[in-house]
Amino acid sequence: MNKKSILTIIVLMAFALLGSIGLQIYWIRNAVNLNKEQFDKNAFAALRHVADRLEKEENNKISKISDFVLRKNTGDRVISDEEFLDLGLDPEQVEAFDSTYRSTHAYMENGQSLQEYRRSHNMIETMLAQQIFGVKPVEERINAESLDKTIHQELKNVGLGNVEFQHGIFSNQSNGFVIKNGHYVIIDSNNPTPDAVQAQAFDYLNTTRYKVDLFSVQDNKSPGFLSLYFSNKTGYLWSSVWKTLLASIFFTGTTLFCFAYTIYVIFRQKKLDQIKNDFINNMTHEFKTPIATISLAADSITAPSILTNPDKVKRFVDIIKQENKRMNGQVEKVLQMAILDRDTLQLKITEIDINEIIEHALANFSLQVEARGGFIHTELLAVRHVIEGDFTHISNIIHNLLDNANKYSPENPEIIIRTRNISDGIEISVEDKGLGLSPASRKLIFDKFYRVPTENIHDIKGFGLGLSYVRNMLTAHKGSIEVISEYGKGSSFIVFLPFKQSGNDNNS
Repeated sequence: MNKKSILTIIVLMAFALLGSIGLQIYWIRNAVNLNKEQFDKNAFAALRHVADRLEKEENNKISKISDFVLRKNTGDRVISDEEFLDLGLDPEQVEAFDSTYRSTHAYMENGQSLQEYRRSHNMIETMLAQQIFGVKPVEERINAESLDKTIHQELKNVGLGNVEFQHGIFSNQSNGFVIKNGHYVIIDSNNPTPDAVQAQAFDYLNTTRYKVDLFSVQDNKSPGFLSLYFSNKTGYLWSSVWKTLLASIFFTGTTLFCFAYTIYVIFRQKKLDQIKNDFINNMTHEFKTPIATISLAADSITAPSILTNPDKVKRFVDIIKQENKRMNGQVEKVLQMAILDRDTLQLKITEIDINEIIEHALANFSLQVEARGGFIHTELLAVRHVIEGDFTHISNIIHNLLDNANKYSPENPEIIIRTRNISDGIEISVEDKGLGLSPASRKLIFDKFYRVPTENIHDIKGFGLGLSYVRNMLTAHKGSIEVISEYGKGSSFIVFLPFKQSGNDNNS
């Protein structure tokens, strides 16, 4: 898959995801807005019902008073002043009602029609309402405790019974709130509450949009209004969609994760594909040279002039053996990595001497390093240098580290190998003064098939398996490796191997 195809897929997936997220946001916002509209509708309906009930209660009271006045003046029943006081009337008002009734009915004659009587009755009620309640402050026309119960009941009737709220009655006469949350607001006439203080205390009730005028409006004026403030309105509006919101977030998050992981896999596979191609090219080159050399040597041996010369035959045979050994070594590396990939590695745990393994490796590498004008310096400081491990694989670890130090030292290699004892094991460091590693390369050098870039120079041979093999073998031995390097100044590979392998058996 080429880069253009990958970018096209990423753009299409991103566009689809953004579109899906946009649609979910749209539907959730739409659901919240619908909840808000229904909430407002129900809240105002409850307010109107409360106002209607307050006015109805007052009208019932007026009708009852009117009926008593009519009965008293028509002689149907003698009503005492105490009964009027029970209705909230004082003696002066009783006298005023009598006077109003007599003046209203002065023109009436016996035998008037029922319709005329009712019209007269309604006129009296209107006049009584103006005389009784029209002059009373709004707080005296409302029972605070009864109002609180009424509001709770009406909100419950419209489905808002679980919403927290506060309420207040504003008096236009007092220019302030006179009832709040079922209690009368006490204002000291000798020390009235400053307007600024009350405005601050009741600001949320004054600025709320949920208000309704109380009692019949006369001359375009109302004695006051009832206001409601819902403190958890937002929580209520979201309560019906939060499950949908959480599900949306979960599934969107899962989709985003899968999208990101898919992109990661695509780029990783592209990188692995490139590494695979580099590996095949390197392997072809590594095998092509010894095969050509072996073929040339074999052809040379068959020549009549060579067959009669034992020294030349021996020389060409030695060349064939060396090249064959070189090929076997390369094949062995590939096979070792294949075994590790299948998790079928079998370790032959025995007691091994690290110093002995290092000295044996130096015997092979010293000649190569000295031939390039360099040297290998050893500082074997480990007092306890016998550990448990697989001799072959530990030897290969040391061999690979020395081989890398030699290969990545452009000229006159300077290699230092040290050992020292630390807690529960031995530490081995292989230091060189070679090319060094960039920060990016330090993160990748233990990956399979990775080879450190050397610009346009391709004279450093290998498959990129050495350090990957080293790390896997150390993991199998319950050890570790770290690298300290500075580009252009060399590298130091530090290996830790424990003294003991748990179980001390032959299985990894």
